[in-house]
Amino acid sequence: MLINIYLFQINPTDSEKISRLIGDITFGKVFQGFLLIFVAYWGQIIIEKIINWLAEKVPLKYRLKVKQSLPFWRAFIFGLVGVLLMNLFLNLSANNILPLTGTIAVALGFAFKDYASSVIAGILALFETPYQVGDRIKIGDDYGEVISYGLRAIMIQTPDDNIVTIPHNKLWSESVINANKGSLEAQTVISFYFNHDVDIERVFYILYRVAQTSKYTQLNLPILVVMEEKPWATHFKLKCYPIDARDEFIYQTDLVRRAKRYFHRDNLPYPLLPPLNHS
Repeated sequence: MLINIYLFQINPTDSEKISRLIGDITFGKVFQGFLLIFVAYWGQIIIEKIINWLAEKVPLKYRLKVKQSLPFWRAFIFGLVGVLLMNLFLNLSANNILPLTGTIAVALGFAFKDYASSVIAGILALFETPYQVGDRIKIGDDYGEVISYGLRAIMIQTPDDNIVTIPHNKLWSESVINANKGSLEAQTVISFYFNHDVDIERVFYILYRVAQTSKYTQLNLPILVVMEEKPWATHFKLKCYPIDARDEFIYQTDLVRRAKRYFHRDNLPYPLLPPLNHS
């Protein structure tokens, strides 16, 4: 196994520049530094709780807008504390800091390459908004609701109630599928299969009425039933929108349960699949 070790040599000139850049470190400054970090840590936790509480109190149409402000407040808190810490421990001036900018950037690039890549991707994502808090997204094999947006990564809650942390730098290599893009509604698509000789008009009517009469359906958005022929069955798709994307799976269950009740009542024939060849 080969291990590459990067050594950064600092010549006397650079050493003098560093000594001018770093101010006097005293017990008082160290205490203030720890206090700032403590305030930042608990401040972002308190802000998150306030934002989440407020999001549940405002009218439904504003819920995601309130939640989507959380990354801004986190970035603001950490950015402010970062500036205060630099002012506390460094003698910041154009003459002191500019000559060392390149050296520090190279050193940090090697030491925190993956972390820096995730942070940069997270900052870009704030402007390009491929996902926001409250969006239902799929990245790779992971699907769920974005519940947290940090500087390095997002956390999504899956349908199985697992919390998955995904670094922002996945944006460089993975496609992002966003089901609702900042909206409360996310289209739900449910598939049904029947024999080729099924009463098509009856299936269309049942699926449309099941969606139209569901208490979860957003009636201001279209309800569609489409079909296509398969060699072994006729494939129907019911496309509609829940009022709140958080109800996606309860909504699917409600639609399927009620639709199957009517299918059974009308004796609509399901397809008979050929036996599997296990040889």
